[in-house]
Amino acid sequence: MSRCLFVVPPLVGHINPLVGVAAELASRGHDVAWAGVPELVHRLAGPDAHVFPSPVSWADADRPARPPDIRGPEALRFLWERFLVPLADAMADGVRDAVLEFRPDVVVADQQAPAGALVAERLGVPWATSATTPAEFTDALASMPKVAAWNDALLRELRLRIGDPEGTADPRFSPRLVLAFTTPELAGRPARGGDGIRWVGPSLAARPSAAGFPWEWLDPGRATVLVTLGTANTDAGGRFLTACAEALRARADRLQAVVVDPEGVLGAAGPDGTAPPTGTGPGPGSVRPDGDLLALPAVPQLALLRRVDAVVCHAGHNTVVEALWHGVPLVVAPIRDDQPIVAAQVCDTGAGVRVRFGRATAARIGPAVEAVLDDPGHRAAARAVGSALRAAGGAAAAADHLEQLLAGELQDRLQDKLQDKEEG
Repeated sequence: MSRCLFVVPPLVGHINPLVGVAAELASRGHDVAWAGVPELVHRLAGPDAHVFPSPVSWADADRPARPPDIRGPEALRFLWERFLVPLADAMADGVRDAVLEFRPDVVVADQQAPAGALVAERLGVPWATSATTPAEFTDALASMPKVAAWNDALLRELRLRIGDPEGTADPRFSPRLVLAFTTPELAGRPARGGDGIRWVGPSLAARPSAAGFPWEWLDPGRATVLVTLGTANTDAGGRFLTACAEALRARADRLQAVVVDPEGVLGAAGPDGTAPPTGTGPGPGSVRPDGDLLALPAVPQLALLRRVDAVVCHAGHNTVVEALWHGVPLVVAPIRDDQPIVAAQVCDTGAGVRVRFGRATAARIGPAVEAVLDDPGHRAAARAVGSALRAAGGAAAAADHLEQLLAGELQDRLQDKLQDKEEG
């Protein structure tokens, strides 16, 4: 059996899709290891995951504070200069140590962990790309040649420091294999990525959950709406969550809301991280006596999506594909990074509607929720995209493609040896 090393950034949404792939490979007898922040990988992939520290830690305090008002090229500059490049430099030694000690047959590098691709390239190890968002496929910089040239220069300098100076492959796109955790039915035709793209759809796997959920609270007589801004946007979400709560509570005659509120914007949950029993207090963060809104710091999202009728979110890619996989339409309010691209994809398919995050009030959010609940076209589109996502195969399909890559590499090595023997 083969050895596979996953190189991941300290971002939950970029690790979760690979957790299922790693588990699938392990179930087939392959040896799997990770290069990333141990605390985070262990939390998501399990305490027994084999993790090489890379870097040792990357706490919230280590992250650069992004100004909330930057957009467009300035936001891209901040992402690369203040986060992605420093992170790659910080990860390089740990990835190199992992490759030399673990001796993987293939490295799977996330697009936002270019150290994985560059170190593998330098050490002559085959590498594949994990694309957990479709943003890079769109070639958003095609209309901004100066910004594109600046971005290319950053990658060249990074390659000189940690990769093979003679290498030419874009570390975001392996020429051998790019695992895209979406489908063309949602992402559209790719503008770049080459022939190595394999559309595998979302990789859904069981996830550890520290908090319980009061399933008995859900009212089968009303629609349920989930509101979430993911794991990386809590700093920006206070006003939005408050507006959502106002809009949804005003429609309590026909729906109830579950709001993911990790910062306690709407109040505090119980001491164990779950809501108190119904009727124990009217404060936000608990189950209200009237049972209209439940605010919790975390929810078992995959399990809950089977029970909800609509999702209001930031257009984070994982949340979007997980909702659509379950045939659930969306109200998307993109905040930054790839989220406007994903939001546009949702709207283009007809599976949801968009509201402007910065101008989202209860008066705008409420009608948007009504639209996705009442217009059968949105639900039909969500189900159609969901069928394509499910048919793509998820973690099992990703594992199949990696095994095919490994088999091809083994065959190439055998042919090389035979040729050397004949020439010798």
